[in-house]
Amino acid sequence: MASSLAGTVIEWYEFYIYGTASALIFGELFFPSADPLVGTLLALSSFALAFLARPVGAAIFGHFGDRIGRKKLLVISLSMMGVATVAIGFLPTYDTIGVLAPVMLVVLRVVQGISLGGEYSGAVLMSVEHTKPSRRGFFGSLINTGASWGLLLASLMFLLLSYLPDEAFRSWGWRVPFWSSALLIAIGMAIRVSVAETPEFRAVVSAAEVEKLPIRTVFAVHWRSVVLMALSYLSAGATFYVATVFSLSYGAQHLGVDRSTTLELVTGVTVVAIVGVPAFGWLSDRIDRKLVYLAGIAGMAVVPWVWFPMLGTTSVLVMFAGFVLLFIPYCAAYGTMPAFFAQIFPARVRYSGMAIGYSLGTVFGSGLSPLIATSLLGVTGSWYAIAAFMTGFGVVSFVATLAMRELPPIAEPPGATGPAAPGA
Repeated sequence: MASSLAGTVIEWYEFYIYGTASALIFGELFFPSADPLVGTLLALSSFALAFLARPVGAAIFGHFGDRIGRKKLLVISLSMMGVATVAIGFLPTYDTIGVLAPVMLVVLRVVQGISLGGEYSGAVLMSVEHTKPSRRGFFGSLINTGASWGLLLASLMFLLLSYLPDEAFRSWGWRVPFWSSALLIAIGMAIRVSVAETPEFRAVVSAAEVEKLPIRTVFAVHWRSVVLMALSYLSAGATFYVATVFSLSYGAQHLGVDRSTTLELVTGVTVVAIVGVPAFGWLSDRIDRKLVYLAGIAGMAVVPWVWFPMLGTTSVLVMFAGFVLLFIPYCAAYGTMPAFFAQIFPARVRYSGMAIGYSLGTVFGSGLSPLIATSLLGVTGSWYAIAAFMTGFGVVSFVATLAMRELPPIAEPPGATGPAAPGA
């Protein structure tokens, strides 16, 4: 559990510092434009590129994760993310080397996306496949707090740096979060390399059921589940990234709220998610998981119509209450998702199926949501279109989830001993 959570926290921290920097400073440093909105759109487009790369990473990591085991691929994913993130901290800006600066930034962002495409599903399976079926909702949800812990670390880092003079923040302050990830990588790697392979994967090996081409099997036999899983995730992805990435530029440029205040709000609500996600995961072990997940999606489809007016008051207390209100249904869905999604595919193709389905959902639900929201705001000048977009995603996710077919409850994990995973 510790190895999965530690690696996931680090991966998401590195992922979110890029998202925060995109909303706050990358438009100015790497995509200069006379129009601040255009610069922000270009920076958020580079943020979205990582999500476009995630299905590629999911296919690669899923294939080898189902062939040689979950553990080895998780060590590789953490290494890739670490190297790319630290390198971003040393990049020269547009003023220094011109167009080469954004090109290098985009390349490193794609490496981050490929890495994260294999990280999340592998970490979830390392936790779920080691756990009794009656506790998988709770322990799977703990992995999903990794996103909130990573965002909390990223927000705290940028919150501290936001008190620097603007010139200092533009010249070197924004680089500090990227440099600091080197220490986190060393800690995470030390924990992750010590973990054992999952009992369920060893059982697949023991039964000689290892798929030679798991990706082919997933698309030939389980393609419907892949599509439905991608659509099922849309609402949670849009809710989270509109709230934590788009809100930073929305608060500063549209509401006139200073940068540090919005970061404080995002940081505060992240703590709510750290508590709320495992609470709903625990609840899903006691009542129907699919029902809890559907309730969360329904809530996320409605709450944006209340959240935006609460933000518009510019009262810190009212704005924070709005964030909390938005995150309650998000926690219900996101806390239930790991154990629920793990029941969709059989163990022999579970890494590939879950990684591809989830990653495809993140392309539109997560990566493009801040970009779509920013574009809608630029075209309409109002939050109504953004709320309608979030509601639309909620309806699609709700219908897709209703159509998803769960496998029978996953069997009790086999004993701790078993054959080693085969070679690649």
